[in-house]
Amino acid sequence: MRKGNIVPCLWFDHQAEEAARFYVDTFGDGRIVNVSHYPESGDNPSQKPPGSVLTVELEIGGQPLTALNGGPVFTPNPSISFFVQVETAAEVDRIYAALADGGAALMELGGYPWSERYAWVADRYGISWQVMATERAKTATIVPCLMFVGPQHGRAQEAMEHYTRVFPGGKIESIDRYTAEEAMPGTKGMEGAVKHGRFVIDGQELVAMDSGHAHAFNFNEAISLQLMCEDQAEIDKYWDELIEGGGEPSVCGWLKDRFGVSWQVVPKAMAAWMTSQDKAARDRAFRTMLGMKKLDVAALEAAMRGG
Repeated sequence: MRKGNIVPCLWFDHQAEEAARFYVDTFGDGRIVNVSHYPESGDNPSQKPPGSVLTVELEIGGQPLTALNGGPVFTPNPSISFFVQVETAAEVDRIYAALADGGAALMELGGYPWSERYAWVADRYGISWQVMATERAKTATIVPCLMFVGPQHGRAQEAMEHYTRVFPGGKIESIDRYTAEEAMPGTKGMEGAVKHGRFVIDGQELVAMDSGHAHAFNFNEAISLQLMCEDQAEIDKYWDELIEGGGEPSVCGWLKDRFGVSWQVVPKAMAAWMTSQDKAARDRAFRTMLGMKKLDVAALEAAMRGG
């Protein structure tokens, strides 16, 4: 698994385990790493059965992901999608066929100026994938993509610059811009906007783009970015820097940054706590977390110990 500290999280109603198995089977080189469960005792905010699956940690194409059963609160949309980069057109066709089964094409399978074989598809769970044949498949094969639409349109470069300042090892690798000829009729301010930008933060490759079309959707909690922190000092640092400039705190370590992108700022130890064989300790940590906005590592550790 890639050793970065940023892990995309996919929100489902109740299908996290089913979806994780589907993705592992579809991409063929993945695995399920860990499964955590809701507390055995009492209710939970998502009204899931006690002891049912809370999260599934998985890896596909070298990219770690978390699938979360959170209830029917948030619905994924294409504002955050995943590039799937493979070496051959035949592999594009195979993956596209699996993802399109029960899903919907957003851009039809075919040849495009940027790839001999490409398609944008929403799978049966609503998660969006951009599958393409490219030489870049020799490096990262699955890369999250942030698409800036609506009030966020035109902010892709600002976001890349902000994120590469906040995170270690941050750098913008390339920016391809819309020309006057490519600007879509009725889409304001397209010329010079980011058609495709690549950047790296803390070892995580990402893509950013300003949408070429108007859309009714925007970033929401259905796809968030988990930020795994070493200690309280790191949690404090990233919490403050991500909220700065117009972000909003939420609960249980969640926040929205100035662009509307959702983050979960959590200690690395959280995964071990939530998958502990000590069910009572696991339940105490979960219930303690429910009362927090920014997470307090000392309080969570005390809950695990029974303090």
